[in-house]
Amino acid sequence: MGAYILRRVLLMIPTLLGIMAISFAVIQFAPGGPVEQVIAKLTGQGSDALSGGGGDGLGGQDNVGTAEGSSKYRGAQGLDPEFIAKLEKQFGFDRPPLERFGLMIWNYSRFDFGDSYFRDISVIDLILEKMPVSISIGLWITLISYLISIPLGIRKAVKDGSTFDVWTSAVVIVGYAIPGFLFGVMLMVFFAGGSFFDWFPLRGLTSDNFDQLAWYQKIGDYFWHLALPLTAMVLSAFATTTLLTKNSFLDEIRKQYVVTARAKGLSERQVLYGHVFRNAMLIVIAGFPGAFISAFFAGSLLIENIFSLDGLGLLGYRSVIDRDYPVVFATLYIFSLIGLFVSLLSDLIYTWIDPRIDFERRDV
Repeated sequence: MGAYILRRVLLMIPTLLGIMAISFAVIQFAPGGPVEQVIAKLTGQGSDALSGGGGDGLGGQDNVGTAEGSSKYRGAQGLDPEFIAKLEKQFGFDRPPLERFGLMIWNYSRFDFGDSYFRDISVIDLILEKMPVSISIGLWITLISYLISIPLGIRKAVKDGSTFDVWTSAVVIVGYAIPGFLFGVMLMVFFAGGSFFDWFPLRGLTSDNFDQLAWYQKIGDYFWHLALPLTAMVLSAFATTTLLTKNSFLDEIRKQYVVTARAKGLSERQVLYGHVFRNAMLIVIAGFPGAFISAFFAGSLLIENIFSLDGLGLLGYRSVIDRDYPVVFATLYIFSLIGLFVSLLSDLIYTWIDPRIDFERRDV
């Protein structure tokens, strides 16, 4: 197993390099980079794309010249070429692309992600600042979906073809078909001060007076704010895990060892939880890390926007819009690295749950 883990870890290096290289190449052709963002702000040609003061104070009007001429940046006519050169140096665009990419990879290999272009904070501090919100959402969505879906999926497998199985399948499929963000908007309209009830808050994870509340009131306030976002996001995860559990149990129930166990006189409960459960839950439990990471990083983007939850999803979205490349590339690098390790962790969980699986005898 040690050799297999080593091979997987070594394969992460070219995988990460490929992800970063492709993303870096795409960015080179994307219009509206950080230099153009500053130019648009100075010349009044665009909306306020910057979320805060940045760099070394090159945004003052005193640097604006009157020299006319062509420029490779849209809207830069009328600005002093020396000022444009200072902007390029500030954002690192005075170097060739390959040199910039090599420097970025070298820094990222040492987990040095630099500072945000437009926020007066380091990238790693910015990510750590937003992470608690995304952890809260990802953790609770994963736990709730598993706590509901596994018992429901087992029950559906046992009652396969019954009325219970049919109507619960209809509910699960409808829940899966409804986009989480659309359901979130519906919840806001009905329960968050829309056209009907005003029972739940619209933004944030805590109230303004959170620090003044007693410990039990803080817990209640926290879950009060999470109620609508979690409800909106849990539908698709709930449906997927339920059907996965049911199909996994159905596959195991029909195998010969189950017939043999029943022939020995074991009760249905002993057969189900003493023999079937371990084999059937292999794929479900092994997928737990991946389900959490999916909810943690990707699943909350639209929900964070709808409910104004300042987490990693919203941070990534705003960074792309603002062309805050250090944040964009750092989050991509961190998420990709964690995703690769989670994939390895899932394989290791497979072997822990079922020792019959031996990845060392298979090609990576």
